[in-house]
Amino acid sequence: MGGAYPTPKLDKMPAMGDPTSMAVPLLDLRAQYAEIASEVDEAIHQVVQEQRFVMGDEVSALEQEIAAYTGARHAIGCASGSDALLLALWARGVGPGDAVLCPTYTFFATAGSVARLGARPVFVDIQPDTYNLCLDSARRAAAGRTDLKAILPVDLYGQAADLRATHELAAELGIAVIEDAAQAIGSRDADGRTVGSASEQVCFSFFPSKNLGAYGDGGMITTQSDELAARARLLRLHGGEPKYYHELVGMNSRLDALQAAILRVKLRHLEGWHERRLQNADHYDDLFRDAGALDSRVSLDEDSGLSLRFPARNAEPARHIFNQYIVRVPADRRDALREHLAAREIGSEIYYTIPLHLQACFKDLGGRPGDLPNAERAAKETVALPIFPELSKAQREAVAGAVIEFL
Repeated sequence: MGGAYPTPKLDKMPAMGDPTSMAVPLLDLRAQYAEIASEVDEAIHQVVQEQRFVMGDEVSALEQEIAAYTGARHAIGCASGSDALLLALWARGVGPGDAVLCPTYTFFATAGSVARLGARPVFVDIQPDTYNLCLDSARRAAAGRTDLKAILPVDLYGQAADLRATHELAAELGIAVIEDAAQAIGSRDADGRTVGSASEQVCFSFFPSKNLGAYGDGGMITTQSDELAARARLLRLHGGEPKYYHELVGMNSRLDALQAAILRVKLRHLEGWHERRLQNADHYDDLFRDAGALDSRVSLDEDSGLSLRFPARNAEPARHIFNQYIVRVPADRRDALREHLAAREIGSEIYYTIPLHLQACFKDLGGRPGDLPNAERAAKETVALPIFPELSKAQREAVAGAVIEFL
């Protein structure tokens, strides 16, 4: 869900005295590598020495470690987060004639995986404060349907969806919960459960920009179900077990050993990185609050203080792991704010510019502007600011200072 962005050249760093004039990339993976270079290099060297590059012991070990970290019985590695979604839906039997409830405000793979199986995405609006799936909208979308097979909540930006209520709705409808946690490894829901342990199947991405990112693509499914785990393992290897004996028609979606080895190193550091992201978010919150901003539970329509809304968080024992730090500003000022930041060499990004129900490829589903207003408004008002763990205090002050200066 989103990529890694290049770091601006810092050979002419502005003076530290001006908090609004310091270059800050949206993401700095070089800074992360500098902290763990010796461990990563040794892990890569070991794989190269062994010359076992696809699946193998490194992948099996990572699967066991992710299962333990999330509290799941099984973890199944695959080639990407997009493939994780596809395999999970496929393992559950989703196919032509079926429908799946999913939010319209998310990365394309959430709904794309449904469509690739010949099923129909049924788009649902979001909560305006957390950007996660709105259950009232889901209930309305489900009314009268007999073709629903699953619901796909997304733990967007690193904050768990309302999983308890989602599971209750799924039980009422008699459908599966397949959770898109591509941005949320290590987050906890409102009941304090680690994401990856509660839903029937949970899908993770290891794209480089994620909190736990590989040096390329990679994905993982977690589940408590022996049956679904066995089916997903078959499907990722062309449906063959043992080799050349094919019970199912599957696909090639294998996690390679180099990525697994790198991820095993990074997993040891993940909790520390989460804590630093949370500290960065706390600091941003304080800076924006001191300037008169409120959190995203309050609409920008309420004329109060600074015209900015910082991210609302669910109360403990929930935990937001801030894969992205998303602020809201008035739609007619959003693009100008990004230009203002870019002029100061401060990175920003928009996730997501067009909700899925308005994408050209889904035109035949009949979505129209105004159908899902919370998502459509979020697409026009939201901006992601730098939140990576290595962000310094001076960099945070430069980012917040530049935003406040503009607004």
